[in-house]
Amino acid sequence: MSAEIIIETLNYVGIIAFAISGALKAGEKGMDLLGFLTLGFSTALAGGIMRDVLLGRVPPVNVVYLPYPLTALTASLLAFFLYPYVKRFKDYVLYPDAVGLGAFAAIGADITANYCPAHGVHNCWLTVIMLSALTAAGGGVVRDVLAGEIPVVLRREIYASAAALGGLVYLVASPLGREAAMMATIAAVTTIRIAALTRGWELPRVKRETP
Repeated sequence: MSAEIIIETLNYVGIIAFAISGALKAGEKGMDLLGFLTLGFSTALAGGIMRDVLLGRVPPVNVVYLPYPLTALTASLLAFFLYPYVKRFKDYVLYPDAVGLGAFAAIGADITANYCPAHGVHNCWLTVIMLSALTAAGGGVVRDVLAGEIPVVLRREIYASAAALGGLVYLVASPLGREAAMMATIAAVTTIRIAALTRGWELPRVKRETP
């Protein structure tokens, strides 16, 4: 199996896992079917949409390439009808979600790294890192905002930071070739995310004073 097929397969794993994550949030908030579809779609695809808009790649691929939105909407719809069962296994979704985070980070880094030079933009390493994180974690931010919460990636999870490190891994590994760099990024981000889940790693925070 070629690296391209593996990456695309993991991309679909991420779309499904992210959509279910959004649907579960909709269920927690007591939303209706439209809420499930909206949060599922946004969690899975909003990060890539924002990346494409910032790069001027319009219309965004996550809108016009129908397999992506159809996959997200189908997963959200199934989560709605099977919500009592899906809810029981919500902790297991975190692991395919970690794989999807790696795939999204790699795809975001790859698209940005190849887009910038083609449009006369050089030394865009910081842009690659930022849009890698946005592609992977932007959908989760949109989900939480729509659900009326402070985005979880800003308060307690090593999530967007893992994706940003993935962008750096892509840049370091890029001399090995595009596919090798993407596979290295997926492996690094997924490993960091799963380690954070199993070991309870969090970024440092300011201690809040108790009244």
